[in-house]
Amino acid sequence: MTSQAPAAAAAVLVATKHTPGTDESWHGKITPEGPFPPEKGRYRLYIGLFCPFAHRALIVRNLKGLQEFLPATVVKPYPKGNDNGWPGWRFPTSADEYPGADLDPLFGAIHLHDIYFKDDPQYKGRYTVPLLWDVKNSVAVNNESLELLRDLQTAFDPLLPEGSPERALTLYPEALRAEIDRIGGWMQDHLNVGVYKAGFAETQAEYDEHVPYVFAALNVLERMVHANGGPYLLGAQMTELDVRMYATLIRFDTVYAQHFKCNLGIIRHDYPQLHNWLKNLYWNVPAFRETTDFKHIKENYTKSHQSVNPRAITPLGPWPHIEEGYEPDLAKVRVGGVKMPCVVDLEAVTVGAVPELSTESGRKPEIHYLGTSVVISNITHCVDVASEAVRLDHTTGFIAREARGHRNRIKIEGH
Repeated sequence: MTSQAPAAAAAVLVATKHTPGTDESWHGKITPEGPFPPEKGRYRLYIGLFCPFAHRALIVRNLKGLQEFLPATVVKPYPKGNDNGWPGWRFPTSADEYPGADLDPLFGAIHLHDIYFKDDPQYKGRYTVPLLWDVKNSVAVNNESLELLRDLQTAFDPLLPEGSPERALTLYPEALRAEIDRIGGWMQDHLNVGVYKAGFAETQAEYDEHVPYVFAALNVLERMVHANGGPYLLGAQMTELDVRMYATLIRFDTVYAQHFKCNLGIIRHDYPQLHNWLKNLYWNVPAFRETTDFKHIKENYTKSHQSVNPRAITPLGPWPHIEEGYEPDLAKVRVGGVKMPCVVDLEAVTVGAVPELSTESGRKPEIHYLGTSVVISNITHCVDVASEAVRLDHTTGFIAREARGHRNRIKIEGH
């Protein structure tokens, strides 16, 4: 860390929660009352256009109209380095070396790790994007994408014009926070991270375990978009769930279906509702399309994952990257999904409504989706409940999950 007054340096350490010489992340936040107040041009966002998690922060930056307040510097999509990530992401050495990648304007750095070491020369962690950097004090502020996704929604509001749509925009509205947190939990685990669990599986059994969860999550989201009426996942209001889902779905047909072997279905063919939702964001909401670069996306995955794609050949397709033709009347759009039994059986597990179901009689319970709720019918009683985190209402046939983080088996009697 650069020299600062002792009190100021101590405040930064407290705010970022990073202990020098460790692998800990930085968790600082731009707030008027903290060591990182909102100031135009004081901060820089180091980003990779290939990374879905960094993409989320960049989308929020553009949705909020923060380009002039928070400039971004883009690293090259490859090479990444060895299996341990060393030496890590590179900056181009000339302005025309790689389209869309930027020279480092602050230090003339060659690698992203050079930036990290400016703050903590003994840093032991990963050199990831996004990285929010305090130019004034030459310290890292935050490198956690999920925190930046949320923090950037309000960080620069004091500098935005009163009454402007950018200042008024919130992707985490009070009335929807519980729902956003609930859905965001399983979306992150089974979809956003789930594609990586499948793609980097080292055994057939590991791959077979993770892929069905990815498509079970997509099946649920397909019906959720339709039930809530669009144009966004929860209905009329865009939320951070749309940002989180977009960053994965925009890469799905292009990368995950072939590169990560998530090929039980593709968005443009098997998920008409999600495909329609994706077309709307890409073509009608500028912040999504202007932050999406398919060259960076495709070449990152295909040229930096040697264990997955040793010849580093980048497929030409699919084409077009994103089809046009959004249909605002969702009643005219078919509700799709992958009907493979191992996928369907995991749908309720995926959303955390019921971890696993088995029947004592021949008839299997039926699972229905009403908006963001899950209703399970054909139930007479619960034979064995493994945890109090699961509640069964015998009158409505609704099984509610009250806590995440468990995978319990529930035996039930069917009619």
